[in-house]
Amino acid sequence: MITEKSIAVLPFVNMSADPENEYFSDGITEEIINALTKVQGLKVTARTSSFAFKNKNADVRSIGQQLGVATVLEGSVRKAGQKVRITAQLIQARNGFHLWARNFDRELKDIFAVQDEISLLIADQIRENFGHLEIQDHLIAAPTQNIQAYNLYLKARYNHLKWDSEGISQGIRYYQECIELDPGFALPYFGIGFSYAMRASWGGNNSLVQTAEEYLQKGARLDDQSYLGHFTRATISFWGKWDFKAGHREYQQAMALNPSFTEAEEGLAELYTVIGAFEKAMHHTQNILVLNPLSPNHYYTKGNILFLSRQYEAALESLHAGLQVDPNFLFAIEMSQLCYIMLQDYAGLDAFLQAHPQAQRPHMCRALYKLMYPDEAVDIDLKNAGVLDKAGSGTDLFPWHLYLQIYLGHHDLALDMLEEAVRNQSGKLASFRYSPLLEPLHTYDRFDALVRETFHPSRLPEETTAAAAEASGKKSLDEREVEHYMNTTVEVLEQEKLYLDPALSLKTLAERLDLHPNKLSRLLNDHIGKNFNEFVNSYRLETFKVLALDPANSHLTLLGLAYESGFNSKTVFNAFFKKMEGKTPRAWLKAAQLR
Repeated sequence: MITEKSIAVLPFVNMSADPENEYFSDGITEEIINALTKVQGLKVTARTSSFAFKNKNADVRSIGQQLGVATVLEGSVRKAGQKVRITAQLIQARNGFHLWARNFDRELKDIFAVQDEISLLIADQIRENFGHLEIQDHLIAAPTQNIQAYNLYLKARYNHLKWDSEGISQGIRYYQECIELDPGFALPYFGIGFSYAMRASWGGNNSLVQTAEEYLQKGARLDDQSYLGHFTRATISFWGKWDFKAGHREYQQAMALNPSFTEAEEGLAELYTVIGAFEKAMHHTQNILVLNPLSPNHYYTKGNILFLSRQYEAALESLHAGLQVDPNFLFAIEMSQLCYIMLQDYAGLDAFLQAHPQAQRPHMCRALYKLMYPDEAVDIDLKNAGVLDKAGSGTDLFPWHLYLQIYLGHHDLALDMLEEAVRNQSGKLASFRYSPLLEPLHTYDRFDALVRETFHPSRLPEETTAAAAEASGKKSLDEREVEHYMNTTVEVLEQEKLYLDPALSLKTLAERLDLHPNKLSRLLNDHIGKNFNEFVNSYRLETFKVLALDPANSHLTLLGLAYESGFNSKTVFNAFFKKMEGKTPRAWLKAAQLR
């Protein structure tokens, strides 16, 4: 079910003369997404799913259905020298109606202020149209005063988020240049720290973990309340050190600071998966798929939980859903092979491998199948499959060499390989305790010793609940204040006829009443039962009725009378009239004149 207070921010189009300025428009989009996630009660689609529509000419109605949102924000960015023009339009997904649109021409030095202004205006529009939201006075604060450094940061993150080796390397270089320009800017330290942490965790390189931690500590000294900082610390703790307690604590802190940051909640789900808390892991995974329904990585996370739970067919369904989003997603390709093997479905495995030539070790995969099911009539040449190799490649996402040694019967060698991987905290074997491929090793004391040491109760996280996102800090109105402001609101509207101004907003009315917009919004929604637009438009509707029935106005069109009453849109007027009266304005007028 689509909730009305929900939004997807699509990637702003780069309209600059230089196509390489795409990094800048992408960065503006991400900043607005992050700002809107701070609005408590607003569902904001995560970056990955929003960016799935980049450079695609998709209909806004289809986008709304796929992402499960009521509104979509589109826009463009033109950067020229020290000037920037941003256009933005908020669209109702179910009918394509434009709720709001505006152009912003600013100096580049004012980029943070304009991002804050846009984010606040969008949140206000959603609140006015769909109901109460607690909105902070500011959603974006300037992380640096050095615009050149910020520009480099956006370039770094643009490359970093490509998630390939070249992109991460380029990202690190830009992050380092950024730090040289402004050593007091915290975000690039977190960016480098996260990049090194991910490289280290999957490759088992402890020296990179130390490098990552050094950058993190420098960033944390500058800003200890950054959700990216806590997320980076969680990544280093969990993936880099297998410190489940610290990782759990830091993921929860990142989620508390930014509840819509699905990468942090995915990390928490992965941590729960590794320690065997599959129910908790699935709960968080289902939640992030609501916020980020087009993330192939989230589908992989779900598939991994199901695989380790021995639900192989369900795991395949989730992995295939991820591959529909990104057909080249290697983690899903590698995991799918294991599912076919565990289902003893060689025909399915063979068809899958032929359809996915990107698979890293297809010969080893086929050999593993043959070793696990030797009685099955499958023609595979084990000698040419790399089975006799005793060392794997650091670039392999899955430990195929280890699997092969297990099913060749070389259990001592396999245990040696496993112990080394655990000693190096290799991410590809973090879930070794529950992997069905490792079951032949379960009878060995050496395996039990690894489990006891790695997952000792003292190393597991205590069950705590993530801190709730901080509320606006504005106290609710008491009964006396409710009565006073309800009477004052009605009195001001009726006496001054403010509703005749089509530009009247919740914020301007709140200023007239000397009341915080959050309190006025809650007053209207909780005590009058209407959002701002419904409340104001009800006055406009009654004014229209009086004007329409007045013979002196018979020479005017109904739309002209609607504009005289304060409506500023034919679509809004007709829709609201029919909603309230059950018929069109013309049908209502005809019936009223006959009475």
